[in-house]
Amino acid sequence: MKLYNTLTRSKDEFVPMSGNEVGIYSCGPTVYNYAHLGNLRTYVFMDILRRVLKYNGFKLRHVMNITDVGHLVSDADEGEDKMLKGAREQKKTPWEIAEYYTRVFMEDTDALNIEKPEIICKATDHIPEMIAFVEELVKKGYGYETSDGIYFDISKFPGYGKLSGISLEDQMAGARVEVNEEKRHPADFALWKKAPPEHIMQWESPWGMGYPGWHIECSAMSMKYLGDTFDIHTGGVDHIPVHHENEIAQSEALLGRPAVRFWLHGEFMMVDNGKMSKSLNNTYTVKDLRDRGYNPLAFRFMCLNAHYRNKLNFTWDGMAASQTAYNRFMEGALTHRDGSEPVDQALCDAFLKDFEEAINDDLNIPRALGVAWNVVRHPQKSNDLYKLLVKMDSVFGLGVENASVETEPAQLDREIEELIAQRQKARQEKNWKLADEIRDKIRSMGIELMDTPDGVKWKKI
Repeated sequence: MKLYNTLTRSKDEFVPMSGNEVGIYSCGPTVYNYAHLGNLRTYVFMDILRRVLKYNGFKLRHVMNITDVGHLVSDADEGEDKMLKGAREQKKTPWEIAEYYTRVFMEDTDALNIEKPEIICKATDHIPEMIAFVEELVKKGYGYETSDGIYFDISKFPGYGKLSGISLEDQMAGARVEVNEEKRHPADFALWKKAPPEHIMQWESPWGMGYPGWHIECSAMSMKYLGDTFDIHTGGVDHIPVHHENEIAQSEALLGRPAVRFWLHGEFMMVDNGKMSKSLNNTYTVKDLRDRGYNPLAFRFMCLNAHYRNKLNFTWDGMAASQTAYNRFMEGALTHRDGSEPVDQALCDAFLKDFEEAINDDLNIPRALGVAWNVVRHPQKSNDLYKLLVKMDSVFGLGVENASVETEPAQLDREIEELIAQRQKARQEKNWKLADEIRDKIRSMGIELMDTPDGVKWKKI
């Protein structure tokens, strides 16, 4: 099994450091708002990694954090805490915000059939471990105190930048004008922030009342549950230049040796070929998928069609195509379930060999899915091929074993028939925008329209 290691910039053979058990840490959500589809693509990638490791017989000890304090609006140490900002805007306490959005995040991952890591840990439950970590860094000379907190001195860590490739000179040249003048270097990052009296989330520390820096949270919790050194750390590519670079610096400064063997990163999801971001107000959620009549697993299917290290562009037209393809894949799989035609075992073995080569080549799921499509489309309808698809689906997570064919109503209700007529009129008048809006509304009601040379056809989603 080979995985692309961001640290070495190469596909490296993966062998666990401790027998058959794999230690994994994944950066979890900051629970101040809904997770958008771009965020969730990263957790689909995380889930595929889990499933491929388990397929290969490894036992997992997988940790994911819940960031409920300390993540400032800028991933570098600027702006206010996202939790406080969300609490103020939504007129709730940070604790209420955290509880609500954590629950919604878990519901969203359930909808996408994302397995839960073995250990899910909240930052606010691990403040003592973070304080002890910072104290040790200060003792070793890597941390220094200013009027607003304790900072990590990156000039004391020669390896800074090895994950992202950025140099200290680049950091200096790209520094903002409004830097903290007490910092020794503009890129020095907060290990602990001193809290003003009005700050809602604060704890006692050797430096007075305060709260942890975002980066220290992951280092402290990963070491608590996985030990000083572990196998794999995952996250999105946006974490490489700041968050993960800082994690490496503080962890290796504490230990005097590497803490993580493999760094894996999932690429961005774009929207209409632009960046998907809450700050740009162009994000969509699992609720948006459902409101438009889409099965969340069709979004998972969309994610599987792009390699995790490639950008994926989200559009609603693409989502419609993914729903259609997902439906066809599941329907095709079901044709094999009740099949009784004999099939050569050598054929099944060849399919399985191609599938396993794909998933073990840096999680090449698009290629593996292509193998599965060949099984689905095979002219011989055999229960052996269905069992093969179920085995493959232990990696895909599309729900093949639980799939069923829904019977379609004999006729549409009057409201949908009237909407179809309105859409036909809009198309005749070349009012494509209105026609698309009506089609989306009909889809949200559970009916998919298909324009064919013989007129409009429909089927139940």
